[in-house]
Amino acid sequence: MSIMSVLLRFARQVVQNVLSQLTQQFNIVQEQAYSPMQAMIQQVTDGMWVGKGADAFVEEVSSLMMPGVGKIGDGINTFSKNIQNAIDVMDAADEQVSGLVNSLGDLFGGIF
Repeated sequence: MSIMSVLLRFARQVVQNVLSQLTQQFNIVQEQAYSPMQAMIQQVTDGMWVGKGADAFVEEVSSLMMPGVGKIGDGINTFSKNIQNAIDVMDAADEQVSGLVNSLGDLFGGIF
């Protein structure tokens, strides 16, 4: 195993850890922000609170807050996909390096 291959595998693990942390952050956004807002809207629309204030609350949460939280989640997902692409590139580079090292080994083995 070449030093380059070891470095690529180490870098891949670091990037994989970042991806894992992003997934955790996305879950936090969903569980602690988006889902509770959905539950509040459902309670209000089920009649827990009625009137103009209730209507304004539902409108504000559903048209301003929830889309904002959704955009945060979308941003995390996009960033996660980009990181996964980086992992794929590192894996391809690792395969190329391994192939080159094996080819050189075969070449030198054939000479000596």
